[in-house]
Amino acid sequence: MSKIVNYFEQAYDELIHKVTWPTWSELQQATLITLISIILLTLIIFAMDGSSELVFETFYKFFK
Repeated sequence: MSKIVNYFEQAYDELIHKVTWPTWSELQQATLITLISIILLTLIIFAMDGSSELVFETFYKFFK
């Protein structure tokens, strides 16, 4: 039981004294960069899906 208590004490100590938490502005910047990246990747995947659909439809119409 003392090992478990020791583990939680060390984890708490590390979170309070050793971890560097981001400032509010750093957190906002990171969140904004993440959202923009997700939107761009979504648009790229959407464009790739649409273009491949167009290519396959054209291919099937040509050989039908």
